[in-house]
This record gives sequence, structure tokens and C-alpha cells, in this order.
Amino acid sequence: MPYRRRIWGGLLVLCGAALPSAAAQAANCPIGYDKLTEALKATVKPSGGPGNGGLDNNEWAAVVARDGTVCAVTFSGKNVGDQWPGSRAIAVEKANTANGLSLDSFALSTANLYAGAQPGGYLFGIVNSNPPSTEVLYGGDQTKIGSASDPMMGKAPGGVIVFGGGLALYDGKNVVGGLGASGDTSCADHNIAWRIRHALGLDKMPGGGPNTDQIVYDFGPDGKSASGFGHPKCKGTADEVAQQIGASK
Repeated sequence: MPYRRRIWGGLLVLCGAALPSAAAQAANCPIGYDKLTEALKATVKPSGGPGNGGLDNNEWAAVVARDGTVCAVTFSGKNVGDQWPGSRAIAVEKANTANGLSLDSFALSTANLYAGAQPGGYLFGIVNSNPPSTEVLYGGDQTKIGSASDPMMGKAPGGVIVFGGGLALYDGKNVVGGLGASGDTSCADHNIAWRIRHALGLDKMPGGGPNTDQIVYDFGPDGKSASGFGHPKCKGTADEVAQQIGASK
């Protein structure tokens, strides 16, 4: 029996099941592929951007909408293999994490989750709370990954990441989604995401800030975070760069 197609209120209805139309999906997204790609390339050194204190690799970036569906997945290099292939999934999961654990009045970066997620921490086990969908992360036409037609587009991958590189996106009133950057040290990824978010104009928390999702370098000699929201320093000067750009407390 053939499927029946109808469009009602921006939704494509197929055999009684409502699926988002392309127009509805685009309206739900805080940013699209072209703007994300432009901001990413302007933010990493191999494509003409500044150094971020880490390895200065090419990078992946991803944005999800508030409902967790993927809006854009892109990379800064000329070819898909110019950046770590495994970082595509990590970038998307970082975006999902920051979006899923931030509110209009309180933002949490993935970097803020590191200390609590360690054994004995108050968030231990959180990485198992929202398992990623391997079908979404690795399914579809792999020749299109990182393009405007990436097979993850419009799908919800899930996943939780507890190290730097994921930030919630704000339009001045509400959380409108999440951003993930991956491909360098986790400390440099945080700086890259911070710069991308600012370039996109989506770092405007309600009331004008200040943001609550800076990376916190407060691990002491005892290996514990004084605030409970800390992240260890990485090799390189990413902590210095973070201080310069306002991305750390």
C-alpha cells in the first residue's frame, strides 16, 4: 500500500506519523550550515584564525536545536580527513550535552561537568544517562558527512560528554540550542567553541550575563576541584588563552 503524503502546518504527515518538514526544521534551528562553517574557519589557526593554546588542529563543529535535533555539522579543513574523524560524533554529543543541561537562567558547559562526573563525584554515571544513537551517529551516506546534507541532519543523536568544547546557545531570552567543537585538546576546544558562539551572536544570556559556563581551572594538588565544576588544565597554553578571551573564571 503506497504512503500518503500531506502537508499541514509545516509538518509532513506520512501514514499518520508527523515528521518535521525541511521548513519547520530550519525554523527550529538557531543557526545554519553556512554561518557555522564560516565562524568555525575564522576561529581555528589552520584556516586563518587565531591560536587557541592547544594543538591548533583543524576542527569539527556541530549545532543542535533546543529539541536536540542536529542543525549543522561541519569541519574546517579542505577534506573530511583533515581533522580527527572521531571528533564528528564528539562535537555533536557535546552540543547535545550543553543544550540538554542548560536552562534560560543557568548555563552549563561540558567543561563544567568534568569534576562531578569523576568516580565519587555528584554526577558520576551521567555519561550513561543519555546513550548516543550509533545509528544516527554513523548511519546514512558517509560521503556527505560534514556537508550541508550530513546524514545526521534533523535527527537526535543523544550522548553526554564531560570535557571541554560544548556550550549552550542563547539569543538574549532563551536557550535556543547547543554548540559543540572537537578536534583539539578539550581545553582548546572550549576556547574554540567560545569564540564560535560569540561570532554567531548567540552568547547573550538573559539579563546580559555574565555567562555562568566559563571553564573553571581550580583543581588543587589533591586532585579535587574547589568549586565542584572544575576542569583540569591541558598541555599547552589554552588556560592563558581562555583568560584572555573571557572563557574562564
